[in-house]
Amino acid sequence: MSTTKTYIQEWQQALQQEINHLKKFGGSRYSITNGRLISNDGPYSYYFDTAISLRIPVGSSIKLEWGTMKSSGKVLSSEGRGIILSLEQNFGDLIPDAYLLHDPWELLEHLIERLDEVKKSKQKRLRVRRLMNPSMETKHPKEKIKSNVHELILRSKYNPATFVWGPPGTGKTYTLARVAANKYFQKKKVLILSHSNQAVDVLMNELTDFIKRKKRFKVGDVLRYGGNSGETLSAHPDITTSLLIENQDPLLYKDKERLVKEKSNLKQDLTSSFSKRDSDHLLELETKLSRILEKVRKKEVQLVKDAFIVGTTLAKAASDNAVNQQEYDIVILDEASMAYVPQAAFAASLGKRVIICGDFKQLPPIASSRNALVGEWMKEDVFHKAGVVEWLNKGKLHPQLFLLKKQRRMHPDISAFTNRYIYHSLVEDHESVIKSRNNITYLAPFKEQAAVLLDTSFTGLHCISDRATNSRFNLWQLLLSFQLLHEAYVGGAKSIGYVTPYRAQANLMELLLEDIYEKERNVTDIIAATVHRFQGSERDVMIFDTVDSDPQDRAGMLVTGKDSERLINVAITRTKGKFLHVSNRDFIKRHIYKGKTLRQLVDHQVENKQIVTTKEIGSWIRNQHPKLRWIHARKVEAVFRDLRSAKSSITISLPKGTKLTEEWNKQLINRGKQIKLTVISQHRCSECDVWLEESLPFPFVMVDEKVLWLGIPLEGARGVQPPFVAARLSSSNVCEYVLKQI
Repeated sequence: MSTTKTYIQEWQQALQQEINHLKKFGGSRYSITNGRLISNDGPYSYYFDTAISLRIPVGSSIKLEWGTMKSSGKVLSSEGRGIILSLEQNFGDLIPDAYLLHDPWELLEHLIERLDEVKKSKQKRLRVRRLMNPSMETKHPKEKIKSNVHELILRSKYNPATFVWGPPGTGKTYTLARVAANKYFQKKKVLILSHSNQAVDVLMNELTDFIKRKKRFKVGDVLRYGGNSGETLSAHPDITTSLLIENQDPLLYKDKERLVKEKSNLKQDLTSSFSKRDSDHLLELETKLSRILEKVRKKEVQLVKDAFIVGTTLAKAASDNAVNQQEYDIVILDEASMAYVPQAAFAASLGKRVIICGDFKQLPPIASSRNALVGEWMKEDVFHKAGVVEWLNKGKLHPQLFLLKKQRRMHPDISAFTNRYIYHSLVEDHESVIKSRNNITYLAPFKEQAAVLLDTSFTGLHCISDRATNSRFNLWQLLLSFQLLHEAYVGGAKSIGYVTPYRAQANLMELLLEDIYEKERNVTDIIAATVHRFQGSERDVMIFDTVDSDPQDRAGMLVTGKDSERLINVAITRTKGKFLHVSNRDFIKRHIYKGKTLRQLVDHQVENKQIVTTKEIGSWIRNQHPKLRWIHARKVEAVFRDLRSAKSSITISLPKGTKLTEEWNKQLINRGKQIKLTVISQHRCSECDVWLEESLPFPFVMVDEKVLWLGIPLEGARGVQPPFVAARLSSSNVCEYVLKQI
């Protein structure tokens, strides 16, 4: 078995490899525009506009790319839709558009330093060893166990490292909060960590609720350190550093707030009209603010020292001495399946006891480098690397693994699949869950059905790869998914999630929602994203769009690769009452073998009669949105009306085999002189102004770059069987996206 020092050495090498990779290739790229030089006495300061609000900490290292030129630099100020950068090179007075590359690799450097400290301390090395080689015997008195919470309290009192397996909806937050509160009641020091601010907030919220209900809360004892502490903690501002400092030193707090407000107003002015005087004033404000923040910082350090419970992120704990130079009685690491093994080891080194909690059947940690050590230590979680999962593969639970086995989130018709295929019948439904979820299940679409497979087989060839990113998208499944979302929204669902493995498809749905739904989204909580954004959250209704279909000749790695089980599991288990799965069953049967999770899911839904085919489209679409209409593809009069009302352009895509009838030709010949006709086809068209000898696999008609008819012209279109359905979408965002693919 490796010694602890060998582990640490390998971890540090892995972290360094990942840092080198990020420095060389960069990760997050942001488009920035309109860069104006505001100080040219080196380093050179530039003020840029940003399309979205960039939350990059002041002082962060960045790279700037402008055409072939590159420069390193630092962030001087980042607020709202503007950012000031200090660059090593002078690019002249104006940089029209550039890319900002930022990756928090500094956080990995902090972790390397912390591991150096672990190396030097015998006590910390012992704690890491107990984590990586958990004991085969438990010391807690099993006969005293009264409940789940009590068992975890006992386990964490008697055993140095306890692993908690918390599948979705099994009360992980509830259990951890009560265990932490119990330690606090005994005047023990508790450190709560997770990789994300959201996960820390959720746990701190639950914990504070519980302590206040027990009337044992004392201001200053519980501290949420770092993070913006948004919505989740609005009920408990008294655990945030900002409120505690405001109470302790109102003048300092007022000074800070005044400068922040002044800075924000000045940034607004800069956005509308740029002046050198304003930008100088802004840099002056940043300097004043940094002096105030230094005083605030000293207060924060004292608050961390005095608190009994501190909640923060792994990154903050590694980079901030106020946290990592303290000694804790117990450390609780939540969402541990997404943390790097070196992060979990660092967390364990900070306390006499550690609870590692998460679900190793959900998404693993993410790292970019292809180095072997990075693969070994930064792309798999601590449950696997400490040998805990190995026991499960032999059909047993590791002695130090505590399983929460009753799920209360999903309607049983949804959990039936994950309980059996993902959790191998170790997890079961709590008896209350069917009753508590029926109110969502009864809503549209598909009233009274909790799980539905909307089968898109034989509706045409719609799945292609985005030209810029190579990520797949599928317009047909996108529009069907939007229709499901709209039916759920009109039907009264409080929260809706649209999830897909492919970034291009998630971005397209975002563009579509922006065009069609901007006002409504304030009413209903709607999120469209890839699977990673959903881990840790839950929604009334989830729409899972797998995208893959013809004319692709194989299913993508995202739905068949080594982590596909975990990805599909997260997509399903966010759901409370209605799981709507949009997939091409015929394609999946032909391209994915039976042992793979997505194939098992499709087969399971077919067996359980949860399948709805295109034939039934007329029965479930009840609420057509004015901007998305579904029509029989042979009823072309509505398309011709649009062609006749065109103002500037008509674009037609004719895939191989598709023909224009006499009727179509007549409409196009009679168009107005000012209307530019573009035809995308392998066969030359004599009537067009522009002929693009390309071929998209699906037919469409676009009018004035605003209206898109998908699935028309129908004659000769490949891969389509009746009923013949077309969709009319009014969305300039989606039209612009489609044109970029040509």
